[in-house]
Amino acid sequence: MHRREAFDQAAGIRAGGRLWPDELLVAGVRVDALGRIAYWDAGAEALLGYPAEEVLGSRGERLVPVEGRPGARSLLERLTLGRAATRPCRVRHRDGHLVDLAVCAHRVPEPPGADGHVLAFLVDVSAALEMRVSRAIMEGLRGQSPVGLSALDSELRFLRVNSALQAINGVPEAEHLGRRVSDLLPDIDTAEVESVRQRVLDTGEPVVALRVTGRTPAAPCEDRVWSCSYFRLEDTRGRPFGVGASVIDVTAQDRAEHAAAESHRRLDLLNEAGTRIGTILDMRQTAQELADVALRGLADIATVDLLAAVADDAAEPGSDLTDGIAVRRLGKSAAPGSPAAEVLAPLGATLYFPLDSPYVQAIARRDPFVVVEVDERAIGASSCHTDVVRRLRELGVHSLLMVPLLARGRVLGAAGFFRSVPSRPFSPDDVTLARDMASRAAVYLDNARLYTREHDTAVTLQRTLLPHRLTPPPGIEVAHCYRPASDVNEVGGDWYDVVEMPGGRAALVVGDVMGHGIEAAAAMGQLRSTMRALTRLALPPEQLLRQLGTSLLDTSPTDLPDALLATCVYAVCDPVAGRCSITRAGHPPPAVVHPDGTAELLELPAGAPLGVDGTDFVPTELPLPPGSILTLYTDGLVETRYTDLDQRLAQLCDVLTANSTLPLEALSRTVMNQLAPHPDDDVALLLARINRPEP
Repeated sequence: MHRREAFDQAAGIRAGGRLWPDELLVAGVRVDALGRIAYWDAGAEALLGYPAEEVLGSRGERLVPVEGRPGARSLLERLTLGRAATRPCRVRHRDGHLVDLAVCAHRVPEPPGADGHVLAFLVDVSAALEMRVSRAIMEGLRGQSPVGLSALDSELRFLRVNSALQAINGVPEAEHLGRRVSDLLPDIDTAEVESVRQRVLDTGEPVVALRVTGRTPAAPCEDRVWSCSYFRLEDTRGRPFGVGASVIDVTAQDRAEHAAAESHRRLDLLNEAGTRIGTILDMRQTAQELADVALRGLADIATVDLLAAVADDAAEPGSDLTDGIAVRRLGKSAAPGSPAAEVLAPLGATLYFPLDSPYVQAIARRDPFVVVEVDERAIGASSCHTDVVRRLRELGVHSLLMVPLLARGRVLGAAGFFRSVPSRPFSPDDVTLARDMASRAAVYLDNARLYTREHDTAVTLQRTLLPHRLTPPPGIEVAHCYRPASDVNEVGGDWYDVVEMPGGRAALVVGDVMGHGIEAAAAMGQLRSTMRALTRLALPPEQLLRQLGTSLLDTSPTDLPDALLATCVYAVCDPVAGRCSITRAGHPPPAVVHPDGTAELLELPAGAPLGVDGTDFVPTELPLPPGSILTLYTDGLVETRYTDLDQRLAQLCDVLTANSTLPLEALSRTVMNQLAPHPDDDVALLLARINRPEP
């Protein structure tokens, strides 16, 4: 074989330069027996920058890094000796920088007695190391990486898959090759996956962390979640030929994130329930607030039913369910357009359930009753009592939950929650949330029940203790009006009275016990009775009020931190003389309407409230000619939370002036309706028109 042909054959087989053209640059050099460079291929020129004409015939002087050092010269001399060896060598590139080479030398076989030539293959050490590392990484990714990796061709068919992806898909590599993902995994959204991959192939824009959900042969009965990333594969010339993909199973992470989000959602809903339920002490509104809040993330339909005895406040809630129960629907809410809501009884309806019905049994157990899926078994359990469950299922309701309303150890009723498609069934966490919401609402409902009872009791007591019929002497016409506060906490001890006195005179009094509730109403009754008795003794006003204050101190409950106080205005009118004596005890000033129809406030000494020891009261005498109207009232008529008191007093005078010609009863109603239509505090109003009595 010719020497040149032998060299070319060795270069092609041993160097692998033609086998790995895109991976590793291998240069071929031949040195003759005299140590001169006899062959310098294109790879050597590309590796070291010297063209063949600059080095052929030389001993490699240009390759020596530093003049005077052995460097490449000694290597060439060793190669001349014909010893096959692999050595590291540092040489100088044509542009001046140093290149570390790995050199593999072999003597070319020659006939006996002929001069020997040496064939050397030069490889950049850094490139060889990079290739080695790259191959190690690739082999590690293929066999040891926990991340599923694959390469796909331009038709999105699998070219290679690693061990991790085979385990994720549950399909061996041989079944992957040449097939698309839609052929292998029909139980995932392959249309979206392949659409994304095609877009990556077309645009070169990578996609990171695409969430894909579905089932694979590795877990055919469980939904899994994967995070998928895609990038385009390109050759050394930048031409795209496929797509690379990585797949990570993030099912556990997704479930943890979902659980955390659900936990936050439930906590937010529970906090919202705390702020939106029980805004006022009214059972119907509280029940409706619970139903409305439930629609903000717990249910598609919600109902709130109270035991009829609780709703009517006929008796304390009991536990006797022998004859079943009757409940009153006080709350109901449904998602817009829900046809199933029409199947359920409307607001205000009374429902009856026998003892063996699931509704009664759930209340008797005092534990939530949940039907995760409304199936034939659930329908059969209630079909003997009602067909509502079957009709609900036909309209899309697939899960229901009933939670007893418990407060202070008593059952008040139950809240029902329903879910329709596509909502998921009630979970144990949903049951816990519903229980917490129902517990909060039950306390507010019970507070409203107790509030209503106390309010009604206080108002009843207040009205009972007020005079039912006033009998003024001739020459005095009276009209009165009492309006309780809408809030039980503000129902207090306002009162009015007219007591006939000797000589055709009359005592007119309006008072207000400071305090609220049943205690204030009871103190008012005692104070009014004492005032009537003292008035009949014809005591001077200052002495009478002093005795009233003493009696108030004597009747103050000992368990209260502060003694009871009361304000009062006491007027003794003499229609014959056309005069009046008025004494204030810390009370708002009276108003008078003059015969010409104008009204004004009377400037009188204010005095101190009754119950303040050591106080003197100063009566004031003033004329009241025929046709005058004396107006006495409590502070609830003119005091409001958002209006200046002086403005309200001026408004009172304006109303009296504008309506002074009305009959006295009509005038009292007009004053009350215009100044206190819905008072925050009790209001007592007493009007007295002074006329000249007939002989």
